[in-house]
Amino acid sequence: MFTGIIEELGEVVSIEEIGDSSRIRLRGPVVCTGARHGDSIAVNGVCLTVVDTPDQLAAGTGEFSADVMAETLHRSSLGELRPGSPVNLERAMALGDRLGGHLVQGHVDATGTLLSREPGERDAAGELRWEVLRFSLPDTISRYLVEKGSITVDGVSLTVVEAARDSFTVSLIPATLALTTLGAKAVGASVNLEVDVLAKYVERLLESRTLPNLAGTSLPGTNLPGHLISTIDSTIDSGESK
Repeated sequence: MFTGIIEELGEVVSIEEIGDSSRIRLRGPVVCTGARHGDSIAVNGVCLTVVDTPDQLAAGTGEFSADVMAETLHRSSLGELRPGSPVNLERAMALGDRLGGHLVQGHVDATGTLLSREPGERDAAGELRWEVLRFSLPDTISRYLVEKGSITVDGVSLTVVEAARDSFTVSLIPATLALTTLGAKAVGASVNLEVDVLAKYVERLLESRTLPNLAGTSLPGTNLPGHLISTIDSTIDSGESK
């Protein structure tokens, strides 16, 4: 799990194509600190596994390698990366850490496109105080977005300003513009999108109400007993969930 708070703006060092998959090497001294073989690091919002040996990591190069399978290349924008491309990097969160963003799995739901950038006001020194970005929103995930809800864009936890049927906007502060790839993202560029996983669980629970005889059974694929499902249904029906 991640929080969507980018730790470092890294860089692609090299990409080795291996059949229909790739091995990507990235530079990120911060996220490499204390990194071990098998650790998870989010790269532009995609959870990848460190494959370097302990000896390679101990060399202190500030670089790590990760394998990217064909499914990931197909469903994310990682296939568009080239040597020198900047990337957002974040290590997996540790239990007890502050949750500065929101719960992020590193599992990309869809890709979107940056449609426009609208500069906001500037301070007395002429520095931009914020910028509004609009992204396309695929039909497959549009139902999960709400105004003031959370969404992950290229690994960055952001608050939705406007949720339209086929697009959404976010407002970026100077720190986000300077410390993530979103600050220099060109109109027309692809981004990885991950919706709030809590919305998916709520949808699944609501769908379960249409299944027959739930009161005496467990919900398939879960550990929820029937009496708990009945309690959830009763709570929803009574309006207590609002």
